[in-house]
Amino acid sequence: MFPEFAPALIHTGQHYDEKMSGQFFRDLGLPEPLYNLEAGSGSHAQQTAEIMKRFEPVVLHEQPHAVLVVGDVNSTAACALVAKKLNVNVIHVEAGLRSFDRSMPEEINRLVTDAISDLLLVTEESGLRNLQHEGVSPEKIRFVGNLMIDSLYYQLERSRSSRVLDEMGVRGKSFGLITLHRPANVDEPAQLQQLLRALQEIAADSLPLLFPVHPRTRARLQEQQLANSLYLMEPLGYTDFVALMSHAAVVFTDSGGVQEETTALGIPCLTLRNNTERPITVDQGTNRLAGTTYESILRAWQEMKKNPPAGKIPQFWDGEAAQRCVEAIRTALAPASSG
Repeated sequence: MFPEFAPALIHTGQHYDEKMSGQFFRDLGLPEPLYNLEAGSGSHAQQTAEIMKRFEPVVLHEQPHAVLVVGDVNSTAACALVAKKLNVNVIHVEAGLRSFDRSMPEEINRLVTDAISDLLLVTEESGLRNLQHEGVSPEKIRFVGNLMIDSLYYQLERSRSSRVLDEMGVRGKSFGLITLHRPANVDEPAQLQQLLRALQEIAADSLPLLFPVHPRTRARLQEQQLANSLYLMEPLGYTDFVALMSHAAVVFTDSGGVQEETTALGIPCLTLRNNTERPITVDQGTNRLAGTTYESILRAWQEMKKNPPAGKIPQFWDGEAAQRCVEAIRTALAPASSG
């Protein structure tokens, strides 16, 4: 479709669980990666260092005009650092998002990556304001919209053939959906206990809650006593997850991406955090910050039941963000590619 580009897909292996990585590649129709670095897990320092060590030879061999990184994970910052130190242009998708909470590892990754990027592709207006406030040159910034919503709309049609609603016995019924994975929520037993107490009380309020369990969360859950109203599931592929999310009465999450997807779908979302780097999902969308305590979550739940959010779709969350990204990259790389 774009003959002037010869993209090479690199899988760092930061997310390596087959049901959360391999299945996503298949669901999204992605080609096999040209390289799989198989970096694996470890502390933030270990994982970031391992990715850098394995990515550097790839860049030296491929000699790309640019390295495009997405989001705010360790892979994002690690690959951006490698590219920049080798004098390769860095393009950051989802640039400018800020939670203003530097205790979050993701926030550090965002700040580092944006500081060294040559082209910053922004999903929402807060990203523009943040980058301008940080002194980023306007020539480097492009407001393109949300690529994740492109993927969501693509999967929405495919999700209609998913059987997960029937398999879970919830087709035509009211249910909620949970995702939890952030270390601040799941690694501290006392904190996780507060979340689970609140969620189990909500589930007892005639709303069964389906909980596809992230691998890092499952080990922690084994230490907790869970009520039968929480239905633990294996991690889902993206198509099945979209099928559940698009039919849910409410979603409880600590994921930034799920905040965006529920806003695009018009599904009420209670974010189990005290802040969000995606404020447009609260200002315009269907998302509410519920906090992380037993009391705050139940209070947000009651408020949501009384006043269900009537959100709207933010600007450029229209399924056409990819085309705007391509145009921005084409313009930015024109001098390099013609040289």
